[in-house]
Amino acid sequence: MSKKINKVVLAYSGGLDTSVILKWLQTTYGCEVVTFTADLGQGEELEPARRKAEMLGIKEIFIEDVREEFCRDFVFPMFRANALYEGQYLLGTSIARPLISKHLIDIARKTGADAVAHGATGKGNDQVRFELSCYALNPDIKIIAPWREWELTSRTKLIEFAERNQIPIAKDKRGEAPFSVDANLLHSSSEGKEMEDPWHEPEEFVYQRTISPEAAPDKATYIEIGFKQGDPVSIDGEALSPAALLTKLNALGKANGIGRLDLVENRFVGMKSRGIYETPGGTILHFAHRGIESITLDRGAAHLKDDVMPRYAELIYNGFWFSPEREMLQALIDKSQEHVEGTVRMKLYKGNATVVGRKSPNSLYSLAHVTFEEDQVYDQRDAAGFIKLNALRLRLLKRGRG
Repeated sequence: MSKKINKVVLAYSGGLDTSVILKWLQTTYGCEVVTFTADLGQGEELEPARRKAEMLGIKEIFIEDVREEFCRDFVFPMFRANALYEGQYLLGTSIARPLISKHLIDIARKTGADAVAHGATGKGNDQVRFELSCYALNPDIKIIAPWREWELTSRTKLIEFAERNQIPIAKDKRGEAPFSVDANLLHSSSEGKEMEDPWHEPEEFVYQRTISPEAAPDKATYIEIGFKQGDPVSIDGEALSPAALLTKLNALGKANGIGRLDLVENRFVGMKSRGIYETPGGTILHFAHRGIESITLDRGAAHLKDDVMPRYAELIYNGFWFSPEREMLQALIDKSQEHVEGTVRMKLYKGNATVVGRKSPNSLYSLAHVTFEEDQVYDQRDAAGFIKLNALRLRLLKRGRG
């Protein structure tokens, strides 16, 4: 017989689904529930979540602003790697899950809870990300995943349960379910409804973080981003905290229609899914970071980073942030960033973020070597021996095999 659950920490948004989960935990497990609501920059007021939790009888309520921690300890380390899942996705949902799990486990320790719970469904990646992170931080924790246990398998059943238990239901939550949205300071993602058809172009109202490139200004916006040890530290000479900097980049990206992605991706749990992603500030930052690396990283270091990046991105996508292999790769990536310092000038125009200038006190770019004018530092005849040595195996191969 499994051990009785006395207290559970729930990742709680205050929305219909997690409010139903809260009540379901109370009635199914007969346990005390502690709520944790994180301000990740999702753009919603969090006090309504507190009031709703209080109305449902919750005594221990944790609401925390984790925006700076999110950017400093999770987003920026990931961007040092130029991480892209399947060559396109900037991992905005994936990178938030280990942070939430970290706080769930920390609150469980503080409050003496013996379990944690989340609202991720049994079809998605988030259940895997939450639970792998929780187990990595506390191997003995009990995890409750209601969507894998309960019989509330439809929107109608969820609403009926809410009505029976006097859980307030917003007018826009009745009837057919809207498309699903996840948002934080790095991105927003939209899934479901008509978007489940990969041939169907999403309507403009789906997009929440960006204006369309067609509607963006006809005049380009130029900005300068300062970097130190691989992390962005300023915009146009103004030093900013990690969260403040990403917030400002988001506004600039939104105004110029930057950061939209329509992607069919391969989920870790096996199926393909279609998502509409918006990462305005992150898209600018991705190209800017590659820009500063282009003049400060040695070729071998840069290419090694590019070699390990897909593996690193896949680890984050699949939920292995707290794994030893991710930490090993992070150490390699961070070592490469020691001299990545300087300024990148970006041109933002109708959906594009383009590097148009870069400078650094640690630049490896030598104008004397690359000029088309006469120079005194490079003997072009040296290339002949270099080419012959590299061609030797190819010449022997052709002679030996015809």
